[in-house]
Amino acid sequence: MPVQTVDTFSALISCFGSDLAHLLEETTPRNPSPTDFIYLVERTRDILASSSLGNLNDAGEDLDAAISYLTDALESDPADKRVLLARARTHLRDAIETAS
Repeated sequence: MPVQTVDTFSALISCFGSDLAHLLEETTPRNPSPTDFIYLVERTRDILASSSLGNLNDAGEDLDAAISYLTDALESDPADKRVLLARARTHLRDAIETAS
């Protein structure tokens, strides 16, 4: 069964979009595209990585890894997308737990 990237990205956006927006003290984006979601993750990473607190820096590193996997998933063949997005999900979850 082929993996549909948009649906898989939608699941990630649904799970993590509001948490990331909360960390930025922003409202949750409405109907973001996969690229919009990656920009949200990048902005969150930039804010957390600039902090002097160790746990926020660690969260920023997890978000940096998630960005790499998300970007690669946009550009990869369907067989690799599921694995890349699963790895991104792990880093997103870890970053949010660490930053909270």
